[in-house]
Amino acid sequence: MLVKLSDISQHMGKQIVINHTKHEIRIALLQGNVVNEIFYERERDKSVVGNIFKGKVLKVLPGMESAFIDIGLEKAAFLYVDDIRTDPERIDIDSDDDKDNSRHNGSRKKDRHKQNISSLIQEGQDIMVQVSKGPIGNKGARITCNITLPGRNLVFMPHVNNVGVSRQIRDEKERNRLRKIVSSIKPENTGFIVRTVATNRSEEEFRHDVEYLLTTWHEAEKKYKTYRSPAILFEDLNLTFRTIRDMLAPDVEALIIDDTFEYEKIKKYLATYLPHYSHVLKLYSGKASIFDHYGITHELDRAMSRKVWLKSGGHLVIDQSEALTAIDVNTGRFTGSDSHEKTILITNMESAVEIVHQLKLRDIGGIIIIDFIDMEAAENREKVFRTLKNELKKDKAKTKVLPISEIGLVEMTRKRNRENLGRFLRTHCPYCDGTARILSPASIIYEIYREILRLANGTRPPRNLLLGLHSDIAEYLEIEEVETYRSMERLIKGTISLQTSDKFHYEQFELLEL
Repeated sequence: MLVKLSDISQHMGKQIVINHTKHEIRIALLQGNVVNEIFYERERDKSVVGNIFKGKVLKVLPGMESAFIDIGLEKAAFLYVDDIRTDPERIDIDSDDDKDNSRHNGSRKKDRHKQNISSLIQEGQDIMVQVSKGPIGNKGARITCNITLPGRNLVFMPHVNNVGVSRQIRDEKERNRLRKIVSSIKPENTGFIVRTVATNRSEEEFRHDVEYLLTTWHEAEKKYKTYRSPAILFEDLNLTFRTIRDMLAPDVEALIIDDTFEYEKIKKYLATYLPHYSHVLKLYSGKASIFDHYGITHELDRAMSRKVWLKSGGHLVIDQSEALTAIDVNTGRFTGSDSHEKTILITNMESAVEIVHQLKLRDIGGIIIIDFIDMEAAENREKVFRTLKNELKKDKAKTKVLPISEIGLVEMTRKRNRENLGRFLRTHCPYCDGTARILSPASIIYEIYREILRLANGTRPPRNLLLGLHSDIAEYLEIEEVETYRSMERLIKGTISLQTSDKFHYEQFELLEL
């Protein structure tokens, strides 16, 4: 089905927009016309999260209760002692928890006496592991021995003997029905989690899922017995089909893709596995880029910007470092029409909503410090904090947040599962060395002055020099620092000619003797 251009942007429900090229897949999730999340996957840098490997233990570190495992990636993977599977009886699952990204690894019952990692694994031994968190920055992948395999309606846990139901399924009668069905069809000593999308599904649909998941698991076990480590035993679907499997739900009104070949593949997949969703698939045929047409490119630009403007006229300043992310709230152009306290309250309330949106859009994780504008009234601080917590409930990523302090600071953490958008799309700056600042024109001029002073005091002082520099710095020198320019010429008792070009880096200059 082709998208009618007149219908674009008329939806108020959820839409999944896919930009597919040979080298890259980009997917945006829209609620109404608002971009909630953006995902990237590049052919040369595919995600390894969810993949199962036969690895070899490289080093065991008892002091850190962890080990490094070679799974065939550039960097060794990290295995923590709590992620090492031991006796199945000691592993349980939180039957009320829901992991829609299919990475539920279960929660181990706490041992009264934690075992030493050296008694569980030894260097040189082979081990079956699954990537639970991809490589981030300089860190290798995080892995676990508690394997999970995601299906459409179920998540299979081969080392668990239990049945869990998504917490998002709140109807107790439906929860009991689902648990009863899955318990009756699952093999002994295996575990399953019923996913949110499985609400109202029939027993036959669950049987198909169980059959597929068991077959996939047995194939991985066979490969483990025959392959030499390191080796991949199971590779998850690409980003497009993971998104369809995990996120296609009754509230999705449209699944739109701009590639004809992929459109046909998705069409067959839906017809085979999800026929009741075939009607939502649409092929985009517009001349403009699909991301441009849906306003997603503009949202990407906002997600890359340090400053994010609010509708009221206020703005956020988002600074990310290795240690934490700091978010500063400012009233900006917003002056309000009532009291100063009310203006601040309105800005803070709007900021609380936008901050959570930006955290999801940019996929920011780790420690986050939010500096709201200081409010005098305790009830206003409570309103802002309550708004922030309510918005965070809509976020699938696990978060912890502390109450707003008297000076307006909020400390929180957000679970990081992948490289955030800014770090994925950008690289380290070779000029500013990660500071996001460069030398001011005056600083560069005075550095040039000091270099000329060194030459003038040398054994063979130059008489005439050619100074090559960026055109903006040259203009600043001739207008704002003309006296400094004359002082440079007096130092060498000669002339300094300028050679300007935008090809010079802003901080770069060259001095040649004429």
